[in-house]
Amino acid sequence: MKQIVKRIIAILMVVFISLSLTACGNNNQQYTRTDFMMDTVMQLTAYGKNAKKAVDESMEKLKEIDNLMSSQKNGSDVEKINENAGKKYVKVNPETFYVIKTALKYGKISGGNFDITIAPLANLWGIGTNHARVPSESQIKEVMKYINYRDVLLNAKDYEVKLKKQGMAIDLGGIAKGYAADEIENIMKKNGIKHALINLGGSSVYMYGSKPDGSNWNIGIQDPFGDKGKYFAIVSGKDMLIDTSGNYERYFIQNGKRYHHILNPFTGYPAESGVVSTTIVSTNIKSIDADALSTITFILGVEKGMKLIESMPGVDAIFVTPDYKVYATSGLKGKLKITDSRFKLYENR
Repeated sequence: MKQIVKRIIAILMVVFISLSLTACGNNNQQYTRTDFMMDTVMQLTAYGKNAKKAVDESMEKLKEIDNLMSSQKNGSDVEKINENAGKKYVKVNPETFYVIKTALKYGKISGGNFDITIAPLANLWGIGTNHARVPSESQIKEVMKYINYRDVLLNAKDYEVKLKKQGMAIDLGGIAKGYAADEIENIMKKNGIKHALINLGGSSVYMYGSKPDGSNWNIGIQDPFGDKGKYFAIVSGKDMLIDTSGNYERYFIQNGKRYHHILNPFTGYPAESGVVSTTIVSTNIKSIDADALSTITFILGVEKGMKLIESMPGVDAIFVTPDYKVYATSGLKGKLKITDSRFKLYENR
């Protein structure tokens, strides 16, 4: 319980916003709700006469998505797919099918660097669990034969999914939260909400509309070297999404070396691309896309990652390296404010 409380406090801190507007009439009613699901702290804030209805409905939707797409929950679509690996197709909810199909698209776009079949390798390392360890070379080699996003077979007509080989398993942790944010946006629209902040764990934040007074939201970017909740920069905007991946989120240290949870599907080890965090900032794509892209850019590193993002209109990225250098794509010029003097901004490389 103490850990959950600490994470709640940290999430509230990392989003550097002013929610002090006093309700004055139905259109400015504010409702905030915080809950723990998808293995993180979720906080939703909405303004308007239907604020409570929209937020409560959104929280129920988050639970529904978690129950469908968690690899750890009994009876989930993902559990059923994994249990039947190498055996048969499994009929899944259309939402699960969409997320898997999108994940495979990004597997192709990234040249295999984003791969939802990473689950056997993630389970072997156990990072973020009580049994985290450095596996042997032979153990890594053994599970690597089960990692290949091309071996996820889809039957679009009947919303069916099959893993080609027995021993394969998928994990949607790198993309499901992004999908959840998109669904919450739809719920806000349906309820006539014009201003909302969707904060799914601090690493995935969507600024829906503007603040109620018409001004920009101010979102803090997590300091990858500091405590959870400490930020090094601020991005201001409206109708903007921010998604961050970093080596500080889940890790363990052995013999002085940090082993983090973002695994490279080609090496079998935590990705080492010369960055400690990457953040996607966009007004032009869905959150599901940003979720995948933050992982992809982390694995690719600054040079390859910036090249990929610069090729996507309306999408930007922030890269932080171990020497406190911050690289930002061209679209962020003048929009990213460094608040910690240890960091130095380079707007192109």
